[in-house]
Amino acid sequence: MQNIVQRLLDGDRRALARMITLIESEVPAAHRYLAELHRHAGRAHIIGVTGAPGAGKSTLVTQFVRELRHRQHKVGVVAIDPSSPFTGGALLGDRIRMMELAGDPNVFIRSMASRGSPGGLASSTGDVIRAMGAAGFDPIIIETVGTGQAEVEVMHSAHTVVVVCAPGMGDEIQAIKAGILEIADIFVVSKADKPGADQAAAQLSMLLSLDPNRRKGPWRIPILKTSALKNQGIVEVVDAMRQHLAVLKESGLLAQRAQRQVRSEVQALVLHAVMHALKRRVSEDEWNALIEAITTGERDPYSVARELLEHMGLQMEQT
Repeated sequence: MQNIVQRLLDGDRRALARMITLIESEVPAAHRYLAELHRHAGRAHIIGVTGAPGAGKSTLVTQFVRELRHRQHKVGVVAIDPSSPFTGGALLGDRIRMMELAGDPNVFIRSMASRGSPGGLASSTGDVIRAMGAAGFDPIIIETVGTGQAEVEVMHSAHTVVVVCAPGMGDEIQAIKAGILEIADIFVVSKADKPGADQAAAQLSMLLSLDPNRRKGPWRIPILKTSALKNQGIVEVVDAMRQHLAVLKESGLLAQRAQRQVRSEVQALVLHAVMHALKRRVSEDEWNALIEAITTGERDPYSVARELLEHMGLQMEQT
């Protein structure tokens, strides 16, 4: 274990797999290793791919990886699966669908459980990205569970966000109206060989035209149609990803997004540490008693939260 960091930096896939296992298992030593890796990471282009279940994200990601490998990139994929309701582990659906890429030594795919994380990302996603980046994988693609307002969390992990829509998915257009529009850098209408693809693209174009902020920036969001079945539009999407990265670098927005990601990560680490400390200090029986008291109306959640914070030497801001 002492040389796991050096082995990972040398490109040892087993060391990377072991590091990710330590991260997911929340082994205390993992943070020490990650601290050593930090100065070697942060150079990879992080691409978030999100969209409603059934939109064809996994199939598209597989095609994106093929095209990126054709361009000699060393590609990492973090596939966030819904958690098993019984074990809390990833269902591994994405990894099964991407098995054809598993034999390539320059492709590393890891399925992770969302474990109920509200935005569809596993809490340790940032650490896994850091480990993959230090191992030389660039770009790194994050495929998220699904879409919805909470999915904006992917914005805090990715430089480029690709939102995938499928023809006839009216609910997805409604979700985009509800907040996904703000996070998209590239829109992809998948399954373009099916009826309704042109209509879906037209709807997205209309929505974008109504957003004045999007017209002011240095990047004009493209709406691209793809058909994984016919291998159409994949090259154009990968080109758009690379062009978006170039615009981010030229405009200085890449540094801004990196700072946003770091801010979000530090806040998440602090919150995670506070919750762990709280669980250590408050027993399960005490938790159940407090919840029961709040449920029956004997206590209110605000005074309980204040007491718990004071128990840890913290204070709740008075409003």
